[in-house]
Amino acid sequence: MPTFRTTRSVQHSPAQMFALVADVERYPEFVPLCEDLRVMRRVQSGEGIETLVATMSVGYKAIRETFTTRVTLDDPRRKITVEYVDGPFKYLENRWTFRDAPGGGCEVEFYINYEFKSFALGLLMGSVFDKAFRKFTEAFEERADEIYGTPSKAQAGARSA
Repeated sequence: MPTFRTTRSVQHSPAQMFALVADVERYPEFVPLCEDLRVMRRVQSGEGIETLVATMSVGYKAIRETFTTRVTLDDPRRKITVEYVDGPFKYLENRWTFRDAPGGGCEVEFYINYEFKSFALGLLMGSVFDKAFRKFTEAFEERADEIYGTPSKAQAGARSA
């Protein structure tokens, strides 16, 4: 049952990082292993919460898998949760949280817990997924720098002082 958790400090606001991770349709442009992502349904609650049902296709070399998840975008709490619906997993649980960092910027916490249905697929893809998940937060941080700009060294120094 692979589990991965990391927290990274980034020089962008929680609102910016939440918006970046919530923009799931753009994942094929920069997320490791993600080849396609389609939102099948969107429901707004009116309380700043939106729920998506999305299908993601991932691939590595000759292996391709597609799975469906329910994604809850909780903007007021700056939290994104992903629940498994269908595909090659026994289960998949994923959470993102975005908090103000002391001195500015944002603390991004990423957590994922999953298990493949097939033992063979788990052996084949497990290490690949593990490596990809370790690069996820880095990929989002790089994407944020592309979209929102890289903070200058003077700004970064002022934040850490």
